Amino acid sequence: MEGKLSEASRRAVPSPIQQLSHLAQSVGAVNLAEGFPDFPAPAHVKAAAAAAIASDLNQYRHVQGICDVLSETMKREHGLYVDPLTDFAICCGQSEAFAAAVFAIIDPGDEVLLFDPAYETYHTCIELARGIPVYVPLDPPSWTLNGDKFLKSFTSRTKAVILNSPHNPTGKVFSKEELLIISEACQEKDCFAITDEVYEYITYDENKHTSLASLPGMQERTIITSSLSKTYSVTGWRVGWACAAANIAAAIRNIHVKLTDSAPAPFQEAADYAVKRDFILQLLTDYGFHISFRPQGSVFVFAELPRSWQISDIDFVTNLIQNAGVAAVPGRGFFHTDSDDQSYNHRYVRFAFCKSDETLEAAARKMRMLAVPHRF
Repeated sequence: MEGKLSEASRRAVPSPIQQLSHLAQSVGAVNLAEGFPDFPAPAHVKAAAAAAIASDLNQYRHVQGICDVLSETMKREHGLYVDPLTDFAICCGQSEAFAAAVFAIIDPGDEVLLFDPAYETYHTCIELARGIPVYVPLDPPSWTLNGDKFLKSFTSRTKAVILNSPHNPTGKVFSKEELLIISEACQEKDCFAITDEVYEYITYDENKHTSLASLPGMQERTIITSSLSKTYSVTGWRVGWACAAANIAAAIRNIHVKLTDSAPAPFQEAADYAVKRDFILQLLTDYGFHISFRPQGSVFVFAELPRSWQISDIDFVTNLIQNAGVAAVPGRGFFHTDSDDQSYNHRYVRFAFCKSDETLEAAARKMRMLAVPHRF
């Protein structure tokens, strides 16, 4: 019956990232690949969830439990006035909120602009909606937005722009100037913006997150997606949300109900990363990596392999797993556009530092014991 599977399922094949994750698991490698914490969630957060379970909040939750808190947060953090009764869809994590948002606005043939490199789930959601992903490359080493390239990517079929800031995999926080370029284009072209803001509270140095929806003229056309997962170290709880104008939020809720019905009821009731970032930056620098961009946000370092090593991202990660027992992610899975330098997309490796001190120190010991990388 394999031949009767859908075209969409045949396109959704395991990525090199997934394949190397399986290899990492098989050898028990220290996991610096995936962006989930391996340390305990805050005690008060776990206690609130336990109390909700004990109070028998264990059934479908169509009256959305955290909307009042989210509404207050939107006002306090971003100056956005949203109605907790009409402007939210509580979903099973940001991933479902994003998918439901795409399904709510994208028709077959609609084009969606994304900034490259990009988290791979976006592409799949757009294709499942039969939209067309169009990638706009960010310029290394600081991953800056080239306004001319961006504006030239719009066509009469452009329906939406996807913005992930703080950014996975690079750790970039989009500047106010870049956000203004995006907002002005969205308004001029009369298109939606869908934002992924799951790392909004994880920023470093003087960098601060600004929601695109807070810019003049953008709240009515922006769908904010986020979750509890990264902020509270509870990636397994699967509580996320979409926040949008009432008519858009209603469409997203209707799709969400058909997909998963409701997010986990008790979890709707219910860390400082800067030192960890600096630790792994020093580790990678000592190891020989070229660190041209310090992460401004998120929980990832997107490090460039020195050209003298003569090794690709996949070969490096494979050898790192097999010879050092440390897992990372080859960068090529995040790139979707070609560059003038044909090897460019194969020169980056992503490391996650949202790990316990013990895990980071174990990774450091293993990597320091390994032979010089270019001898692989």
